[in-house]
Parts: sequence; structure tokens; C-alpha cells
Amino acid sequence: MTLHDQPKRITIDDIERLGPMAIERRSFSIITEEAGDRIADDERTMIIKRVIHTTADFDYIDNLCFSDGVVSHALDAIKKGAWIITDTNMALSGINKASLKRSGGEAHCFMADEDVASQAKLLGVTRASVCVDKAASLDHPLIYAVGNAPTALIRLYELICEGKIRPELIIGVPVGFVNVVQSKELVMQTDIPFIVARGRKGGSNVAACICNALLYMLDGSRD
Repeated sequence: MTLHDQPKRITIDDIERLGPMAIERRSFSIITEEAGDRIADDERTMIIKRVIHTTADFDYIDNLCFSDGVVSHALDAIKKGAWIITDTNMALSGINKASLKRSGGEAHCFMADEDVASQAKLLGVTRASVCVDKAASLDHPLIYAVGNAPTALIRLYELICEGKIRPELIIGVPVGFVNVVQSKELVMQTDIPFIVARGRKGGSNVAACICNALLYMLDGSRD
């Protein structure tokens, strides 16, 4: 960048003075304007917009994939008290647990559990895959929100194929390079309802964001 290519100098007068919710509304207005007709007006709309709001990445318009009827199915599962299992404590911390509690649900992450660590070391596998086995033993309807570990999705696929687990929903949005693309494609080949960010993009923030989008669709707390 040369001296003549320097961007316009910003002053404090260029800053919009807005409260938290007004900032969010303004952000969604910008997203709607810039996306134009690229985002269809259906049950997926607010999920896609909220992911863009979280990431500032309009690629998710094309990257987010939804199985048929997944949004209605997910909302029904949450209303019936499904638990959300995450593969990171970051995703867990980002989920609006007060909103989830209103539907009788809970959110959990087992990554820091001592038994998970010891089992992973014994088997020579990742903690994320052991966490899936631990969650599979729960006698409860489950939603898996995976934003970091493709090994969690791979283990989910294996247990689904073995008939040992049948989640209500898989949110498959791990980010990275090794087995990330492949693990997402495996999930999309099952008959389990899914919301998947195809390709390399994703993250714990995206996983939590999708969970929250579903929760807000239920209770209208962020309309």
C-alpha cells in the first residue's frame, strides 16, 4: 500500500452511537441489504443471517447446508427438552443457556472431564471422539453441536452406522484442514437431520450461533 492508497482517516464523528440491541438490528439490516435476494425467505433465513452476523462472512449463504425439514425438527426437539452437546467449552459458553432452560433443555461439554482424558490416552484417540461415546450413553434426546473437532463427527458417523446412537440433530461446522471436509460429508450421507457448513469454514462460534438462532426462533427473544 502506497501513501496515496491510505484509507480515509476515521474520526470519532464517524462512529454510530447505538445500544447493544440497536447494534444488532443495524447489523441485520446491513446483512439483509448486502445479501439481497441471495438469501431465500424461508425457515433457514434467520439461521443464515445470524451466522453471517457472527462471522461477517457472506460465503455462508452458499456453504450452509440443511437437510429437509431440519429446522422444524430441531425446534420440536428443543421444545421437548433435548440436550445440546458441544465439542468445546467455547461453544458451550456461547450458547444462551437461559433460553435453552426455558424449554427444559441443558447444554454440556465433556472435553475437560478426567475420565475422557484418561480414555483418550488409553485408546490413542482424541478427546472429542471419546466425548461422543460418553454422550451416547446418556438416556436423553441429544443435539450435537460440533465446531472444532472433525473426529467428533467421524465418531458420530460410526456410531450412527452401528445403530448405537440417533441424535435429534447434528450441527456440523468444524473449522480447519485435516478431515474437516470429509467428516462433514459423512454426516450429510446419514439420515440424521443436519445443519452443516460445507467446506473448511466453521468454528465454535458458528456452532453456538446456530444453536442460539434456533433458540431465538422458539422464544422470540431476539426478534
